[in-house]
Formats: sequence, C-alpha cells, structure tokens
Amino acid sequence: EQFIEDDPYSIFPTISNSEKPDKVVAKILEGRAAILVDGTPFALVVPMVFIESFQSVEDYYTKPYIASITRLIRFLSYIISILGPAIYVALTVFHQELIPTQLLISIAEGRERVPFPALLEASLMIFTFDILREAGVRLPKPVGHTVGIVGAIVLGQASVEAGLISPIMVIVVSSTAIASFAVPAQADSGTILRYIYLALAGIAGGFGVIMGLLATFLHLASLDSFGTPYLWPVAPFKLSAMKDVFIRMPLSAMEKRSGTIFQGDSNS
Repeated sequence: EQFIEDDPYSIFPTISNSEKPDKVVAKILEGRAAILVDGTPFALVVPMVFIESFQSVEDYYTKPYIASITRLIRFLSYIISILGPAIYVALTVFHQELIPTQLLISIAEGRERVPFPALLEASLMIFTFDILREAGVRLPKPVGHTVGIVGAIVLGQASVEAGLISPIMVIVVSSTAIASFAVPAQADSGTILRYIYLALAGIAGGFGVIMGLLATFLHLASLDSFGTPYLWPVAPFKLSAMKDVFIRMPLSAMEKRSGTIFQGDSNS
C-alpha cells in the first residue's frame, strides 16, 4: 500500500482497505480495482476518495433516511474530533465575547484553581488520552478495555479534584475522544490534525484555526488517488454522484454509476 500510493507524505489515506467481501465487491461494481496479496486478510481498493471514509456497509442495509442521519452524524463527529479542543482554546483565550455570559462564568469558576494556560491544559489531556488509547491497543483485549476505562475515569477525576484540570476541559476532551472513534478510516489524520489545530488556536485563536482549515482544504483538493481527485464528487462537482455523499438516496435512485472513476454510465 505504501509503495503504490500517489502521495506517501500526505496524512490522508489514498488507498482504502477492507476485510468485508461485500464492501470490496461493491467497490468493484463501481468501477474500482481490488488488490489481493497473499498472506494478508485485507483487500486494497483503488482509487479512494475522501467521502468513502464516512460511508459504511450498514448504510445500504437500512432505510435511506436512517442511513443519511447516521452519515451526517459521522461528519459532525469528525469535525468535533479535530476541532473540539482548538475551538475551546480559541474561545477561552482569544474570543471570550463569543461565549454566553452564564457559560463564561461557569468556565471561569472551573479554571479558577488550574495553574496551567488553556493550551497546555488541553495538550496534556489529549496526550494522556492518546497514551491510554495506545496502551489499550497493546494490551490483551479484556485488560486493554479495563485500563482504558478505569484509567480515564481515575485520572480525570483525580486531576479535577487536584485542581490540575478544569471540569469543562474533561468534557471537551472526552467528547473529542468519543467522536474520534466514529470515523476509523480517518483516525490517523484526525489525531495529527487535532494537535495542529490546537497549536494554531493557541497561537492565533480563531484566525489560526481558519488558516489551518484553509490549508487542509487546499491539500485535500490537490490530492489524487490513481487519477481520481480525492474530493470527488464535491470538487470537481458532479451532481449525478451526489446521491451518496452527505445523504444516501434510495437504492432505486442509484441504479447507474457515475463517471470519473470510469467513463460513462452503465447499469449496476
């Protein structure tokens, strides 16, 4: 996978992989290619577009409105996972006027005993969460779940009682951690972007976050996966292919495949 990808230095995956035969077959029917390698249970599928990270096989086994709501939740979860701590730091440090008065008072009361600035506080919490997640992965599964749950509860509660972390920061980082598991295909890129946006928020507030988002969109727009634009069908925009992007239309409305990945439309 690393030898054949178009941009090996990008943090975003440009080749998808799966162990599910139904998912791989569905991608082949869309005009893509599956690569099978002896000795590994994963099949590589090319080309890959960014929107695939938010699609799931289960979306096509349920009603379209349920699948659409679930997909929108995945998009929102990804946004929360990469921007949650950065927005909190930007608001509390640079843009307090945007916070409602009652909420601002609650945040100020929670941070009264905290000796660290908001940027360092958020960085320590996110770094601690990444340590717990990595430890949970390396340990045997029953022990790993216990370490992750107990470690997060004990460390979070003890840190708040000791005055090292504010309660609102625990809520922000916990929400970010939970949201990061909703889109596993972009978990690696989400982890890197979370630190980048947090640093930009601590340096320049909302302006830094916006500049980071702009740079990210420009990078995504510049990526290709085996000749296919990574942001297709959003950029370049293709209306006929938008039936399965942000919402999932009924299967009867998606009987024909859309271009770019292959030329022309044909019945599925």
